[in-house]
Amino acid sequence: MDDSSPFTATTLAEEALLGLLMPLWQLVIGAVVLVVILVSVGRLARRGPSRMSTALLVTAAAIAGLAVLGVLFQR
Repeated sequence: MDDSSPFTATTLAEEALLGLLMPLWQLVIGAVVLVVILVSVGRLARRGPSRMSTALLVTAAAIAGLAVLGVLFQR
């Protein structure tokens, strides 16, 4: 007797499709983040050095926080 489910092929196909789409979404999100960072750096550079140092500290704290969250929520 074959004990495999009739839904196995459909489930595997859906997972494969999502697996192919996932890198595309990561690329889109990465491109949007890069554009936002470039625009923000341009605005900060026009405002002067005091704002740049504060922005660097805030950015460093955000990076550290995201790294900690990534480690905590890692599977």
